[in-house]
Amino acid sequence: MGSDDSTVLGGLPGRSFREPPAGADRVPIVLRQGPIPVSVHGVIEYLAAVLFIVAPFVLDYDSGAATAVSIAVGVLIIVVAALTAGPTGLVKQIPVQAHLVIDFVLVVVLLAAPFLFGFSGETAPTAFFIAVGVAHLLITLATRFVRGAGAAAEPAPGQPAGSTRAD
Repeated sequence: MGSDDSTVLGGLPGRSFREPPAGADRVPIVLRQGPIPVSVHGVIEYLAAVLFIVAPFVLDYDSGAATAVSIAVGVLIIVVAALTAGPTGLVKQIPVQAHLVIDFVLVVVLLAAPFLFGFSGETAPTAFFIAVGVAHLLITLATRFVRGAGAAAEPAPGQPAGSTRAD
């Protein structure tokens, strides 16, 4: 393949992928960048799930809706983390790419939940959902979802395929 060749996602112009390193699956560049290993991301998700389940009791939520949504989100995060085909997944049924989409949808839900479920007038759960939503977005963006395919696995500009960067 030439250096101008790319795999197009869904036939949409402007949404292309670079050629992956030898032996790697075709994955978007966004899945191969970031300083946080996917295994750490998985552990963080399990911890976040527990945090969502205990937060209503530790932070003493007044709203029944905030309590219910927090516990439901915690259970959902445990289920998704356990079903993901990653190093911390237990059943490995959800592909990593689908998990990434679920993570971004979860961020939107977390940020909107206080307003959608009517507990935006209560400071503790509103601040908690927004803070964790922003943190989840940053952690997801910083996660390297494909093992061993970080910046060091790609050839340096002008270098032949098979050689890697030293930086």
